[in-house]
Amino acid sequence: MGAMSVRSQSSEPSEATHRAGFACFVGRPNAGKSTLTNALVGQKVAITANQPQTTRHTVRGIVHRPDAQLILVDTPGLHKPRTLLGERLNDVVRTTWAEVDVIGFCLPANEKLGPGDRFIAKELASIKKTPKIAIVTKTDLVDSKTLAEQLIAIDQLGQELGFEWAEIVPVSAVADQQVGLLADLIVPLIPEGPALYPEGDLTDEPEQVMVAELIREAALEGVRDELPHSIAVVVEEMLPREDRPADRPLLDIHAFVYIERPSQKGIIIGPKGKRLKEVGIKSRKQIEALLGTPVFLDLHVKVAKDWQRDPRQLRKLGF
Repeated sequence: MGAMSVRSQSSEPSEATHRAGFACFVGRPNAGKSTLTNALVGQKVAITANQPQTTRHTVRGIVHRPDAQLILVDTPGLHKPRTLLGERLNDVVRTTWAEVDVIGFCLPANEKLGPGDRFIAKELASIKKTPKIAIVTKTDLVDSKTLAEQLIAIDQLGQELGFEWAEIVPVSAVADQQVGLLADLIVPLIPEGPALYPEGDLTDEPEQVMVAELIREAALEGVRDELPHSIAVVVEEMLPREDRPADRPLLDIHAFVYIERPSQKGIIIGPKGKRLKEVGIKSRKQIEALLGTPVFLDLHVKVAKDWQRDPRQLRKLGF
């Protein structure tokens, strides 16, 4: 009788073999982390940009599979801190790395290993328990000889620092090569357990934070060199407009773009307010696409003196 009941249970989807856990991708700016996240999740979740530190908040993409649920935690880039914000980001990074189940280190196939990669790998070596996968990204940009050399160099980097990669996987998110394989290799490294998020969820990032991120991206476009990090966006409120018919909803969003110095105000606003208007139009379209509802966006620029160095301002701005 015992054997039969065991068999009848196992013919149903067995709870025991389902896995759920957290992974994070690390790597130098532009190593392909966000593109890879988007390819795995199958939807645009993370905010891609060629600039370090644009993903300030923990955006999570969620990969739903019949046998597993993989939650991708996006840590800000680890870098040598120059400011209080930098130090705080680094603390966040180390805490996150120690808490996730798997760390994927993204290394572009088309760039030789550099000091930035070594700096990150050294930090990874100090986190003993967490399995580390080396992910060689952008393989569509190189020939097989270059790729082979990169794989060997990465293997040696682990040996030098005294740890072993759980896997070394070449992928191309753009050409959709081996992305599924990467997920297959990560899944056995995460713990057994039921799904942690409902099926429909792609990201548990609060909508307000994602909206702020989209506005920040639009505001930085074209002026990155002049204002690389000295801009923060706070969404003060998001409220459905009252007295609207159910089939014609409108969401009012009030947001502030904070800059460090009055001299930067003109850069953001542009001649006769033209630039800020463009920022508003561009980010409104993206916000509408993200939330699936028409939006009225009210944008204001404010000066918050030297916010990157002021702990009180940092807290207020959500860091």
